[in-house]
Amino acid sequence: MAPRVDDVMRLCCDLSANQQIKATVKGSVKGGLVAGVGASLGGLLGGPLGIAVGGAVGGLLGTWMTSGEFKPLPQILMELPPTQQQDLYRNIMSVLGNLDWTDVAQLTALVKGNTALRQRVQATLLNYVTKVLRAEVRYVD
Repeated sequence: MAPRVDDVMRLCCDLSANQQIKATVKGSVKGGLVAGVGASLGGLLGGPLGIAVGGAVGGLLGTWMTSGEFKPLPQILMELPPTQQQDLYRNIMSVLGNLDWTDVAQLTALVKGNTALRQRVQATLLNYVTKVLRAEVRYVD
């Protein structure tokens, strides 16, 4: 990972850790797999009607299994694939503009020292997490 991308990712992790933000990314693959298995089993046991019933039951079970898995946002950010990290980097850089820094410590200090910039970076981060990752966000008390 390029050093500047890594710096921005660490900045995002630091800002979200300070606010104690947790998020859950819906486990759509896991939920879809459970729904598919339910439909298949239903089809084997009950024919066409079994597919509908099995799919519905599997879908409900998949939803239940994947809901409420909140993780700290920094953990979710560091687990993003490189393409999504690059996408988040581009979004954050649109806020940072031509800000110049030498390392992550300086970048963090520059952003935290400017309240308006910090708020814009946090808003961009939360917008990315909720809109692109379709994650549910909550603040830990």
